[in-house]
Amino acid sequence: MTDKGVERSDERHEVEPWWAGLGTWGAVALIVFGGLAIIWVSLRLPGTPEELATGYYGAAKVVAIGLVVAGGALLGRLRTRAAGTEETAEEAGRAKAME
Repeated sequence: MTDKGVERSDERHEVEPWWAGLGTWGAVALIVFGGLAIIWVSLRLPGTPEELATGYYGAAKVVAIGLVVAGGALLGRLRTRAAGTEETAEEAGRAKAME
C-alpha cells in the first residue's frame, strides 16, 4: 500500500480513558454502582452471568476504578490546600519582616 492519497499530520491526539473526567462525585457513583452490582450478583437476580466469578470480577473493576478516581481527586485537593497554606505562611512572614 502506498500513502499517496493519505494526508499525514504530526499532531498527536491523546485519547483519555472514559473515567478521566469524572471527579469526586463520579467516583462515588462508580463505587456505589459497583456495590449494587455485587449485591445483584450475590442475589442471582436476572441478568447475572452463569459463572458468578465473572459478575464479581466486573463489579470489582468498577469499584476499583471508582476508588482510584476518588483517591486522585482527594490528592489533588490536598495538594491545592497545601499550596494555599504555604502561600499564606510566606505572606505572613513577609509582613512580619516589613514591620
